[in-house]
Amino acid sequence: MTTIVALATPLGKSAIAVVRLSGKEALEIAKKLTNGYNFKPRYATLRKIYDPQTAEIIDEAVITYFQAPKSFTGEDIVEISCHGAPMVIRQILDACLYLGARMAEPGEFSLRALMNGKMNLTQVEAIRDLIDAQTLAAARQSIRQMKGEISNRLQPLKDKLLDVIVILESALEFVEDDLPEYQTEEIKASLTEIINDLEKMASTFKAGKLLRNGLRVALVGRPNVGKSSLFNALVGYERAIVTSIAGTTRDSIHESFSIDGIPISLIDTAGLRETQDVVESIGVERTKKALADADLVLVVLDSSEGLRQEDKEILKDVENLCHLVVVNKIDIKKFDLLREIPSSVNGEVKIVEVSAKTGEGLEYLKRAILEPFQQEGLDDKGFLITDARHADLLQRAREELENSLILFEQRASEEVVLVGLHNAMKFLGQITGEVTTEDMLNRIFSTFCIGK
Repeated sequence: MTTIVALATPLGKSAIAVVRLSGKEALEIAKKLTNGYNFKPRYATLRKIYDPQTAEIIDEAVITYFQAPKSFTGEDIVEISCHGAPMVIRQILDACLYLGARMAEPGEFSLRALMNGKMNLTQVEAIRDLIDAQTLAAARQSIRQMKGEISNRLQPLKDKLLDVIVILESALEFVEDDLPEYQTEEIKASLTEIINDLEKMASTFKAGKLLRNGLRVALVGRPNVGKSSLFNALVGYERAIVTSIAGTTRDSIHESFSIDGIPISLIDTAGLRETQDVVESIGVERTKKALADADLVLVVLDSSEGLRQEDKEILKDVENLCHLVVVNKIDIKKFDLLREIPSSVNGEVKIVEVSAKTGEGLEYLKRAILEPFQQEGLDDKGFLITDARHADLLQRAREELENSLILFEQRASEEVVLVGLHNAMKFLGQITGEVTTEDMLNRIFSTFCIGK
């Protein structure tokens, strides 16, 4: 395979940047960049880097050589820790390209680690997820997956399934009579146990998806009910402009924060009302789009002004969406909105009273935001499936096994039963990368950053 090179740290100015080489020519390129220095594996060495065309000094950098196969990719790797000036990085990359390397594709270092047996596919995907993690809880899950948690849980199930396949294959080839009753019951018990275990694993995806992707939460309400103040209170700083002038927020504002390790994308929207103002009307249209895209809508009401017709219309507009009602400004409360809210809403939708100004009720509101999406056992310390690809393959494997079990109980031929068992084994193999297709790998690694 050709030698590849890429910047392994983010673009932009920094104190240190890391340029990574991987391939059979990596060490030779490093030698040419340093006037023939003979690097010792796993030792960091401070050396001057020279332009191979002009012999001028490009930079002074710390260079570390990792000899194959004891490296991340299983190939020779050289990491050049240089000064993080964009011009210096560009010169070093150009020098490596001049000496025979080529620019790496997205995720190509990780792909080589997979191809060389240094990691399985779930561990490689965990690297991507760790880089993209938005919270500490999501990072912890990624690290657990990098250590092989999914493959470790799948392996006993695959071994048990393989035992069943071997019995049925042997019966198909060598046994003319039906399987003895005790063996039939053992096969039924084994398949049932595997099916139940796969279902348990797949059922954690709801919580895993929440931990990985988080929630989109939209604040809606008529103008001047305190949406922007509540927005600022939830994110923890003055992100949105707050004035007493109705219609101050004319466009959607997005900000991210977390609640109990769950990433929240909070959207402060323009107040919903009929308006002749062209700019404000555009904001109102964007608010309606935000409603359609949100996982949860917070309908904000003003307890200092009472329930208005506009509020009732908004409540009606969101009745088919996942939402909860937030009664704001309880520090200057003049009306008991719990009594005024229509009975069709009150009692069916959670209502939370808060004061964005004093912070009263905010912690309760945060818990209420997560409540519709949490399932029992959501805990970053527990096993979770966080990838939709894994969840889909687990479900498909389970369905194949269920069909095979039905056929087996109906005393269908071993040949027919084995079709579903082999399909299930194939799907489980696709999770860890034992069974792969080029299209599948291309889709997965296109989501990686270059340099990883």
